[in-house]
Amino acid sequence: MKKQGSLLEILLVSLRLGLTSFGGPIAHLGYFRDEYIERRKWMTDKTYADLVALSQFLPGPASSQVGIGIGVMRGGLLGGVVSFIGFTMPSVIALIIFAMIVSNFDVSDAGWLQGLKIVAVAVVAHAILGMAKNLTPDLQRKAMALLALSVTLLWQTTVSQVVVIVIAGIAGFFLFKGDTTDKNPEFKFPVSKKLGAVFLTLFFVLLAILPIAREITSANWIAMFDSFYRSGSLVFGGGHVVLPLLEREFVPTGWLTEEQFLAGYGAAQAVPGPLFTFAAYIGAVIGGWQGGLLATAAIFLPAFLLILGALPFWNALRTNPKMKAAFMGVNAAVVGILISAFYFPIWTSSVLEPIHFVLAAFLFSMLVFWKLPPWIVVLTGAVAGLLFL
Repeated sequence: MKKQGSLLEILLVSLRLGLTSFGGPIAHLGYFRDEYIERRKWMTDKTYADLVALSQFLPGPASSQVGIGIGVMRGGLLGGVVSFIGFTMPSVIALIIFAMIVSNFDVSDAGWLQGLKIVAVAVVAHAILGMAKNLTPDLQRKAMALLALSVTLLWQTTVSQVVVIVIAGIAGFFLFKGDTTDKNPEFKFPVSKKLGAVFLTLFFVLLAILPIAREITSANWIAMFDSFYRSGSLVFGGGHVVLPLLEREFVPTGWLTEEQFLAGYGAAQAVPGPLFTFAAYIGAVIGGWQGGLLATAAIFLPAFLLILGALPFWNALRTNPKMKAAFMGVNAAVVGILISAFYFPIWTSSVLEPIHFVLAAFLFSMLVFWKLPPWIVVLTGAVAGLLFL
């Protein structure tokens, strides 16, 4: 990895990603790879895949945790904070404004939104090809990727990805224990194990104390913070999984109506960045812009505490000779998991007609053959969707 960069550099790069990264967490990982690995060489594919694998173990928004981790590695703790702000704030601001101005707005059939879904197809396909080339170079790891693809596609539960990664790690430990010539780059990690343990302890303390504080006080903001913090703490699988949990927390209790919830869901699909920012919409409906910011802080706080707490221990493990073999298996499984997610839900929800495939092929060519920046591909997809879909 390159030497540490300035906070302004990290903020500007993550802000551009926050303005252009449509398509959900797997697509975000594709955008991240294009920007951080292909263009800027901030880390290797192996380090990136290790970070993606760690995010699959942890509850919360996977792409946000990866972005925070990259920011920490690049610029320390403040680097993680500004990376998060840049990637998250555009959609938070958009959803707070939407909540405060519009009560019901249907974007489900918008052509430009369909175009952005097809952009995600091209971006993820490009990322998978690049990662597969580096992380599955032999038949054994290709087979492991194929098995991971098959299991996660046929067994779609909240724990399937974690189980596959664990099994792949165990298999890699035995299959590749004599072949760890692929070296992970050494770098000074800016968070100590002691500080990491503090973050992990704080995560569990808040998870236990907030429900108690909610019961013994009548403060609405504590109740809101508890609901959003618990939602961000206990959900594996990304934003689409957290949506029904948020609905159970806020619609039956009367905090917002079913119509308000569905309107916000549609708007959340139309903005870039993490789907967890849907919390900003709910918070703004309940308590104005202040409620939107409170909800955003509460739902993403677990992601911060977990990734900052786990990274110091992960960094030590990934440089251990015995663990390198396990990570070779894990990285192969990550490729399979990404291919599985590429098919469902990205491909199945985006490529529905021949013209969709034509547009996807064109956008893919812009990325791979013409090597145009992702933001140009995003803009082309949105305009093409508006005009032709």
